[in-house]
Amino acid sequence: MLAEFIDPAILGFILIGVMLFSIFVGFPISFTLIFLGFVFGYLGFGKLVFYLMTLQFSMVMTEQTLAAVPLFVFMGIMMEQAGLMERLFSAFQLMLAKVRGSLYYAVLFVSVVFAAATGIVGASVTILGIMAAKSMNKSGYNVRLAAGTITAGGTLGILIPPSIMLVVMGPIMEIPVTDLFAAAIIPGILLASLYAGYVTIRCWMDPSLGPVLPPELRATSMVAVWKEFFIGLVPPALLVFAALGSILFGFATPTEAAGCGAMGSLLLALGYRKLTLKKLQDALVKTLEISALIMVLVAASNFFGAVFSRLGTPMLLTDFLLGLEMNKYLILAIIMVMIFLLGWPLEWVPIVMIIVPIILPLVEALEFNLTWFAILVAVNLQTAWLSPPVALSAYFLKGVVPEWDLKDIYYGMMQFMVIQVIGLVLIISFPKIALWLPTYLYGQ
Repeated sequence: MLAEFIDPAILGFILIGVMLFSIFVGFPISFTLIFLGFVFGYLGFGKLVFYLMTLQFSMVMTEQTLAAVPLFVFMGIMMEQAGLMERLFSAFQLMLAKVRGSLYYAVLFVSVVFAAATGIVGASVTILGIMAAKSMNKSGYNVRLAAGTITAGGTLGILIPPSIMLVVMGPIMEIPVTDLFAAAIIPGILLASLYAGYVTIRCWMDPSLGPVLPPELRATSMVAVWKEFFIGLVPPALLVFAALGSILFGFATPTEAAGCGAMGSLLLALGYRKLTLKKLQDALVKTLEISALIMVLVAASNFFGAVFSRLGTPMLLTDFLLGLEMNKYLILAIIMVMIFLLGWPLEWVPIVMIIVPIILPLVEALEFNLTWFAILVAVNLQTAWLSPPVALSAYFLKGVVPEWDLKDIYYGMMQFMVIQVIGLVLIISFPKIALWLPTYLYGQ
C-alpha cells in the first residue's frame, strides 16, 4: 500500500490537485469525486474506503433536511410559471413611471421577491432579462447599468431565504438551517439596498442613464396599476412569508415548510389559470433534474470529503497555517480570496460541498462563528457569479437579450461586483449584520 512509502496527508494534497485538474478539463464532477475518493482512499488506508463510502452515502440519503431541496425547487418553478413576477414588475414600473431610474428599482424590487420565491440564479436572471430588457431598451436606459442591475438582482437568489444553497450548507457545516435563514435576511436586504443606492447616485449624477418612461409606457389608470401590484405582490409574499416565517419561528421544520410552500405554489398557479398538464409535467421533470444533480453531488462530495479528512490533510493544513502565527483575519482574507477565485470555474455546489468541509477545521480552530462564516461564503459566491471572465450570469442574460453586447454586460456586472465586495467587507467588519437576527430569535 502506498501509505507505507508516502505520508497520507501529502497524498491528500495530490488528491485535491488531481480533482481540480479533472474538473477544469471537463470530467463530470460527481463521478470524478467518487472515482478519486475510491482510488486515493484505497491507496491511503486500504479496504476501509468501501465501508466509508457506504456510511457517507447512507448518512446523506437519510438526512431529513435535504428533502426540502426538491420541494423548494418545485415551489420556485411553479411560482415562475404562475406569471406573478411579470405582473409585479409591470405594475411597479408603472407606479414609478415619472421617477428617474424607475426600471432599475423595479428590477431590484422584483428580484428580492423572486429570490425569496426561488433560489435558482439562472431562472432569476433569465426571467428578469425577459421582463425588463425590452422596456429598458425602449426607454433609452444605459445598457451597462441595466445589465449590471439585472445580473446582480438575479444573484440574490443564492443568499435570500429559502436559499437552496443554505439548505445544503446547513447539514455540511452542522448548523441549523433555521439559523442560516435568519442570518441571511439582513445581508440580503443590505446588498439590495447598496445596489439601489448605487443606481440612485448614478442616475442623479447623469439623468440620461435612467430617464423617465416615455408617455406610451405610462399608466392610464392608477387604480388598475395598484390592482396589478397587489395581485402580483400579495400572493407570492404571503406564500413566502408563510413558508419562511413558519421555519424562522419554529412552527415547522424546513422540510415541512417546503412541502407547504410547494403545495401553495401549485394552488397559486391553478388559481391564476396558468397550470396545465404540460406545465406541471415540465415542472416535475425540471425539479427531478435539478434535485438529482444536487443530491448525487452531495453524496459524492461527502464521500470525497470523508476520504480527504481520513488522510489527515485538513489537520496538517490547519496546523501549518496556525503555526505561521498570522492574524486570523488575514487567514480569513486568504480563504475568501481562494473561494472567490474558485467561484470562477466552479458552481456553488462543489465549492460548498468540497472546499468548505476542507477548510472547516481551520475556521473552527480560529474560533470564528460558523453561521457568520457560512453567510460570508454565500455572499462571496454571489460575487463570483458577477466576476468575468467565467460569470455564468452574463451568459444567461446574453441568451435572452442577444442585442446587448457581452462586453457591455461584463462592464455592468463588474460595477456591481465592486458593490458586492463592499458588502462582504461590511459583513466581515460588523458580524452583527448577519448574527443579530438569529441571536434575537434563538439566543446564543
